[in-house]
Amino acid sequence: MKLRSIIAVAAAVAAMPAAWAQDSGSWIVRARAVHLDSANKDSTGLGLTIDNKTIPEVDISYFFTPNLAAELVLTYPQKQTVTSSVVGGDIGTFKHLPPTLTAQYHFTGLKGFRPYVGAGVNFTNISDVHILNGAVNLKRNSYGLAAQAGVDIPFGGGWLVNVDLKKVQIKTNVYLNGADQGKFKVDPTLLGVGVGKRF
Repeated sequence: MKLRSIIAVAAAVAAMPAAWAQDSGSWIVRARAVHLDSANKDSTGLGLTIDNKTIPEVDISYFFTPNLAAELVLTYPQKQTVTSSVVGGDIGTFKHLPPTLTAQYHFTGLKGFRPYVGAGVNFTNISDVHILNGAVNLKRNSYGLAAQAGVDIPFGGGWLVNVDLKKVQIKTNVYLNGADQGKFKVDPTLLGVGVGKRF
């Protein structure tokens, strides 16, 4: 699913009539299609960028109160293609696994939809680095902050439609023949659309 398709779905969701039931429960499990748009901030002088892509995501939320919840976002290791404007063209690939944990505030009392905001932390593990036949390596772990805003639109029986926007800090040190060249920051914006079940 491309970014334009996700935006179209999000617009359609926003235009839906008010939901018929304010379903309740302590848990929500959602599945989303998420478009990853990298900031591609490179201080190495190598002109590095990675490809933007749409990835699958599963998240689990637990509500401590009707307003306060914690959300754990999960996916599987995602393969990214690395391009260098200095070398020219694709120079290799790596994989990253970016679980994220946020604390959320959910606004209640609004008929038909439940907006929320959140903030938390991201841990990203980088693996399977194959760049310039091993001449380039990456620091394997990244820690950063995450912020989010979204909305759940319940449509009965505990089922809901979800639109979610996150900004996450992901960075790595880049090594060329063992020498530290500086940092590459993915710092992606993540726009997701999906469905969930509250129980």
